[in-house]
Amino acid sequence: MVTKYKALSVVAASFLAISLTACGSGGSTNGSTTDTKTSAAPTATAQAKKQENITITFQNIYPDPTDPKNGMLKKIVNDYQTKNPNIKIELDSLNTDQQKLKLKTQAASKEVPDITIVNPAAQMKPFVDAGLFAPLNDMVDQNGLKGTFQEGILNWYTFNNNIYALPDGNNIAVVYYNKDLFKQAGVEVPKTFEEMITAVKTLKGKGIQPMAIGEKDSWTGSFLFMNVLLRTNGGPGFLQSVVDGKKTFADPAFTEAVSSFQDLVQAGAFQEGATSFDYNAGENLFKTAKAAMYFMGSWATGGIETSSVNGKVGVFKFPTVKGKGNPDEFMLAPGSAFAISANSKHLKETKDFLNYFMLNFPKEAFAVKGAVGIAQKVDGDFKAAGYSDMAMEVLGLFKQVKGGDLAFDNTMNPGTAQGHLTSIQNLFVQKKDPAEVGKEHQTAYETNKK
Repeated sequence: MVTKYKALSVVAASFLAISLTACGSGGSTNGSTTDTKTSAAPTATAQAKKQENITITFQNIYPDPTDPKNGMLKKIVNDYQTKNPNIKIELDSLNTDQQKLKLKTQAASKEVPDITIVNPAAQMKPFVDAGLFAPLNDMVDQNGLKGTFQEGILNWYTFNNNIYALPDGNNIAVVYYNKDLFKQAGVEVPKTFEEMITAVKTLKGKGIQPMAIGEKDSWTGSFLFMNVLLRTNGGPGFLQSVVDGKKTFADPAFTEAVSSFQDLVQAGAFQEGATSFDYNAGENLFKTAKAAMYFMGSWATGGIETSSVNGKVGVFKFPTVKGKGNPDEFMLAPGSAFAISANSKHLKETKDFLNYFMLNFPKEAFAVKGAVGIAQKVDGDFKAAGYSDMAMEVLGLFKQVKGGDLAFDNTMNPGTAQGHLTSIQNLFVQKKDPAEVGKEHQTAYETNKK
């Protein structure tokens, strides 16, 4: 299994060395898989199998038609089906939390789709341990696919030297802001968390919604909270310190993070009923100029760039909290990844399709302005291709990464993570004693640790 925090520096290094150079070559020019048939004439059985109609189920998290990756997904799928008319790719497009819940149910009955979505490290380990995913080592060696990925990124999806999933992203968390709304309210880009709270109050006083969030998908609030903790801890590694027995959730770094996070909530940063907005609904508030700020992974860049606020948006690093932390340390987000069911009835064909999909992913993502923060190397000049100033700002931030932390649910086991997600989500509904929130986390950890 991959060692999480030892590999963190590798992930940070891949951000620092983010490549805008050509993709690894070695395959066919159209990205189709290598023909391994011998020169011998195929048997009648082989001919019949070749013509067999096959359906491959493809679970994904690109349901939003306004997201460039939604159109990119459909284009690659349609191109593949045109070249392989006997194969139908059946799409099951869900938002993140819906997909996680559905996969959990499917896994329990061992009916995992041919291709599904999984998150790195701790989140995918139970599925791997249960033998639900097929190793992809052979497939990534086809057509030079492995060489298209940024250095070190596949480590997060590797267990016992087997690669079990291929990521779509390698992202950092940033704060997007609407320049027009900031100007309208007379606020400046905050350099500290305390200034951010002041900006929230000023915006709200001017009748402008300060921040948007989709907290029905509870990972969104957790992601923001963990950036606060990254600062109050003075740097990365708080959760690893808990695992190592050096700290508990009663530590001042954690309770200070809870207190500061609640200050943001209590200042009125988020829209009314935030826990009833899913990820897409929350993001759309920002994309339609109904909120001034949006904290999210850099994967959101493409969707914002193709929205009505394009040209009006800037980005800034998450600031220091009470003078603590380094803004050049980010929440790091090795992306959601594509895994193949070990029980797929069409394992070879599914691997061939995923190989084709991933080989074409960088080119098609680049074409639809969705290539900021993908996990593969990109062949193209972003500026010349018409990417926005905002996108160029985000790309510039990648070069400044000096390390960071992973999301809570990519680090801790699922039971502890669920306790954390519920606990943080509750802070959007009611104010709680930070020490009590720490106890909730410690209980979840003690109950679920092995």
